[in-house]
Amino acid sequence: MKKFFTKGRIALLVIFSVLIIDQVIKVIVKTQMYWHESIRITDWFYIYFTENNGMAFGLEIFGKLFLTSFRIVAVGVIGWFLYKFIKHGMKTGFIVCVSLILTGALGNIIDSVFYGVLFNESTYSQLATFMPEGGGYAPLFYGKVVDMFYFPIIETNWPEWMPFIGGNHFIFFSPIFNFADAAISCGIIALLLFYSKYLNDSYHVIKKS
Repeated sequence: MKKFFTKGRIALLVIFSVLIIDQVIKVIVKTQMYWHESIRITDWFYIYFTENNGMAFGLEIFGKLFLTSFRIVAVGVIGWFLYKFIKHGMKTGFIVCVSLILTGALGNIIDSVFYGVLFNESTYSQLATFMPEGGGYAPLFYGKVVDMFYFPIIETNWPEWMPFIGGNHFIFFSPIFNFADAAISCGIIALLLFYSKYLNDSYHVIKKS
């Protein structure tokens, strides 16, 4: 059994599992919910359908084509790193973390590249359909990333005595994200927490390649 679960196969298992889960969730939300429709799970957890043109957690920097191209290049670079790490037999946990980061980026690339062509526009009154007769809502590479997880754990106002922000409404955690974003975040956090010293070894592995 250990011979079957090689580091390379474990990486592939993580990649395909996370990618499938991410895309299934996105397609269900995209085709079954109206834009900005919200489903309350608990007081601090909602399924809230929104879309964004930018990077993780709705951040928008530069143009859409640049962001999509950047994601593709980043996935290629991370994929090359992952191949080298596997080839040099680095720790399984480290490889899983890098695989999570790679898959998260890849999941959002699929939205950006293909969703504009595969789906029509989601609105307050219209559900999106797959492969609509009139065509998609955007050209190739100009699709929007589907987000849905919203955790307003704390909702309050800043104290009046605080300069600049006193009295303003405050929500923690306000960004709306998807499963791919979560995979990226978990991979990065786990790397920093458990493999920060190991990152130096990974640098020497790449340097020797």
